[in-house]
Amino acid sequence: MVFRILFDNLLDDFLNAVKSSPIDQLEKIKKVEVPADYFQFYKSVSSVYSSKIEGEEIDFDSFFKHRFLHVEFQPDLTRKTDDLFAAYDFIDQHSLSLENVNKAHAILTANLLPLSQQGGYRNNPMYVINSADRIEYIAADAAMVEEELEKLFHDVNLLLNTQLSIHEVFYYASLLHLVFVKIHPYQDGNGRTARLLEKWFLIEKIGKEASAIQSEKNYFIHLEDYYKNIKKLGLEYDQLNYNAGLDFLLMTIHWLDQQ
Repeated sequence: MVFRILFDNLLDDFLNAVKSSPIDQLEKIKKVEVPADYFQFYKSVSSVYSSKIEGEEIDFDSFFKHRFLHVEFQPDLTRKTDDLFAAYDFIDQHSLSLENVNKAHAILTANLLPLSQQGGYRNNPMYVINSADRIEYIAADAAMVEEELEKLFHDVNLLLNTQLSIHEVFYYASLLHLVFVKIHPYQDGNGRTARLLEKWFLIEKIGKEASAIQSEKNYFIHLEDYYKNIKKLGLEYDQLNYNAGLDFLLMTIHWLDQQ
């Protein structure tokens, strides 16, 4: 495969680090009974923990009661997570494409951004600021965003039309997440969209049962490692060292190993 922005130079190291079959582990998850519709339940898990990564105060118990038991809560507690849940619903019904990613972003930012910025690319510099109020990352220049996304989705289309091993599927799903979040194309909602993109690619390649892969919960539980592994690539977009990305790429598949 001839990529424009993705790469396979960490694939051998990735394969050497994985000890079990992700499909075998996923089959075990499928046998676990859940107290609601199987797919809706796991979409709720994804929505809650992806929201919590961004600082939302929602907890899974409250959101479960809200979605499945119709318990009423203050709208401010649930509306952004409801939007994200709607975006996970959207990916079940739509193929993975750049146009549809932008539509999903519009859905998940309905109560996060003004209408003019929902599903639209930023036209300003973007800096990620850490808890110490220091610049942790300088994203792609706004003038580059559209071109970088076109390169990325050229590669996505290539992957979607190529027969991949199950381990390659997990490698590229995590890589899509990492590259997308480094481009940081939107004013806000980049992390939520990147995690959604990883899950979307898994669903495209494995099937709907990939909804049960709790990558978002794993990232939240290991939040310090999640941010540390993203940070390892460097400070500025045009100087990123993706060879430092292996620890990030292994996070989801190692979670499955541990199940």
